[in-house]
Amino acid sequence: MTLRYRFGVIVAALWWGSLTSLGCIVVPQLFIHLPSPAAAGAMAARLFTAQAWLGMACAMLLLMIFNRKEAADQTNHAQHAIKLIVAGLFLTLLVEFAVAPRIMHARAEGGNLKFWHALASAMYLGQWLCAGFALWRLVAQRGSLTSDTRDMQSHDGG
Repeated sequence: MTLRYRFGVIVAALWWGSLTSLGCIVVPQLFIHLPSPAAAGAMAARLFTAQAWLGMACAMLLLMIFNRKEAADQTNHAQHAIKLIVAGLFLTLLVEFAVAPRIMHARAEGGNLKFWHALASAMYLGQWLCAGFALWRLVAQRGSLTSDTRDMQSHDGG
């Protein structure tokens, strides 16, 4: 496994781990410990924006690492991971630049906040799944490389 590939696995783990920690630990703690839901919501919005930028950076790095022009160099796992990375990036962009402004507008103008919040939550779950399955596919690649190496060694008598 190349250093480039290992770096990609670390970036994918960072993306999925940051989505997990923010969505499952940090934001729920804000609503438990801050004095009002409005204060917790405002802080959560800032954190979700930071997460979106981190997610965009991770996705772009992953695409640069794994998107090679030579299709023969791409493994099936990496090709599948690229599709998941693109889908996760698309969801990140949609939430940050299409849904989040509508949440802010609904909060200020009394619009359908519940709908936009539910849509953003579903898209966040989609990002989490895309990042998680991309990481899974990339790590699964490592297992197949290890078994392929063992198979070659056994055929070569090594």
